[in-house]
Amino acid sequence: MLISVIVAAVLAAVDQITKHIALTKLKPIGNTTFIKGFMDFTFVENRGAAFGILNGKIWLLLILAAIICAVIIYSMLKMPKTKEYRLLKAALTLILAGAVGNVIDRVIRGYVVDFFEFTFISFPVFNMADIYVVVGAIAMALIMIFVIKDEDKTGNGGN
Repeated sequence: MLISVIVAAVLAAVDQITKHIALTKLKPIGNTTFIKGFMDFTFVENRGAAFGILNGKIWLLLILAAIICAVIIYSMLKMPKTKEYRLLKAALTLILAGAVGNVIDRVIRGYVVDFFEFTFISFPVFNMADIYVVVGAIAMALIMIFVIKDEDKTGNGGN
């Protein structure tokens, strides 16, 4: 568990460093092309959750994030120490890191700093913490569907 907490803290720190760079270098100019026709760096103050939902509901978002973080930590503490569950713990560590990174923004600034923008599709601007959450959630779903097998619920070994 300690390793998961350390990894989540390091990832949250990386998220905060990238947001600091966005605040100091990108905010004054607003936007710059990174890869023409593919990705720009665009400074956005996101006062809601994903896709701008719950805009301005900072206390609700903070409470939801606290509940999610508590559930993740509790779940990781109760997981079996098998290979399959270590993979699940890694996915949950990513989600935890992303939640913490965005909570830090909401507490310190009152908004989340977003700055990655795909220009080849219409998609919301996002940040490193969002990447952690999305990758972690996808990994968690795949692990739960394809890796972790339900124990035989009949109690007779499937016979």
